[in-house]
Amino acid sequence: MLRDARRYLVAHRALVALVVSTVVVGCLIALWPDNFPLNILTVPMVASTLFLRPRHLAGYIVFAMAVMGLALTQQSSYTPRLWASVAVYTTIGLLVLVTSLRRVRLGLGGAEGEAMLLDLRDRIQAQGRLPELPEGWAADRMVRTADGTAFSGDFFCFSATDAGDRLDVVLVDVSGKGVKAGTRALQLSSALNGLVAAVPPAELVPAANEFLLRQGWTEGFATAVHLSVDLRTGDVEVFTAGHPPALVIRRCGEVQRVDLSGPLLGVVPGADYPPARLHLDVDDAVVLYTDGLVEDGGTDIDDGIALLSEHLLRHAPAGLVGLGDRVVADLGPGADDCALLVLRRT
Repeated sequence: MLRDARRYLVAHRALVALVVSTVVVGCLIALWPDNFPLNILTVPMVASTLFLRPRHLAGYIVFAMAVMGLALTQQSSYTPRLWASVAVYTTIGLLVLVTSLRRVRLGLGGAEGEAMLLDLRDRIQAQGRLPELPEGWAADRMVRTADGTAFSGDFFCFSATDAGDRLDVVLVDVSGKGVKAGTRALQLSSALNGLVAAVPPAELVPAANEFLLRQGWTEGFATAVHLSVDLRTGDVEVFTAGHPPALVIRRCGEVQRVDLSGPLLGVVPGADYPPARLHLDVDDAVVLYTDGLVEDGGTDIDDGIALLSEHLLRHAPAGLVGLGDRVVADLGPGADDCALLVLRRT
């Protein structure tokens, strides 16, 4: 029995430490109410949100409220300030209790939950890093969230062959923004990263469509554009699923739209996504982007695409490094997440 008690103390040391500290603080308040105000009890209560799992947090809050009640009976006088402290402490306790009930579905406490979110963010960012391109090619990519958080519904997936002769790029826009869109983006990006190097280019977007249909998202949708580039010849195939058209910037200054598009991902079973084929000569570039760059309020999407093309042509002579940031700075902050990729044959 002593061994079991020792194991319990080790496994639940955060809970034990909070219980002991709460009892100590409660005794101090009860014995010397003039020196130790009641609101000191809020310190271990707030700390509990960081270190306790949901199944322990609810029980601890009830215990802490009971300690407050006992300490309250030992007060020398009941002033309005004291009752205000009781009200504040009770409110904090109820808020923490509600939070713990919401976390029961995840089963993780505050610090663990934050660590998981950070891991999700790092995974999405790692999956969207540009691979090293062979000589004769250069690229710049940018992803920016509307609300400044680290989670975006817009993400990239890249795959380059070991021989360096082919590059596949997938840009996806999951509806919504913030953490909710970011968790959906992680789900889809994990699937796409497994598919992009495993299936032929013509099968990738249909496979992503079937994957989302099986997920049964009750709300939201996703658009995508898949770029498959032969890095030896400059031949390009573009597959789109409800996504804004890719742009081709010719070295003469002409901008061409690649308008061919299939339906949104996860909406139409067995949907067909035919490719658009084009060729990049030296100093030509292909541009992928999300609607956060071209749609803003009542702005027509064609006007937004024309404006984006104008800024790309203006900033392209300064080089690809930082091109996305310069273009976004000109377009101004939008109400939606945005992403941009410029791939140039140099």
